[in-house]
Amino acid sequence: MKVTEFVYSALIGIVASCRSMTPMASIAAARIAGRNTSGRLLLLDRPLFKFGALAMGIGELFGDKMKSAPDRTVFLGLSARVASAGIAGAALAPRGKEKTGAAVAISAAVPLAYATLAARKKAIAGMGQTRSGLIEDTLIVALGAAVVFMATRPNRH
Repeated sequence: MKVTEFVYSALIGIVASCRSMTPMASIAAARIAGRNTSGRLLLLDRPLFKFGALAMGIGELFGDKMKSAPDRTVFLGLSARVASAGIAGAALAPRGKEKTGAAVAISAAVPLAYATLAARKKAIAGMGQTRSGLIEDTLIVALGAAVVFMATRPNRH
């Protein structure tokens, strides 16, 4: 097993550390665009889950700017990161190695959630919640899209 086989799983875990729903939303968007993942992906091939993941990803981008938004390291925030990173990390792993891909993504997402929260709090102090959130959103959505685009391939029926 090569460590480089799981680079996309690790990168999508980094995305999950900042935005819990962006990994699944990125993969759902790729599936809608007709792209295939190397790992098996059962849930996000169902329309309810596919469009639900997109809606939750978009909703999270708006909700994050609210003053009442909880920190990403609260129990529910970490739980969402574990689920999203695990599903996305498995989907981007080599076929047959989905469990390892999930573990790699989760191992990146959880500890980095604390580091990215510290960075975000520093940014909030310097430029405010909305502005720092928009910058973080731009970077993380772009990273998520790039990782998923590079890790997937067009569906050739």
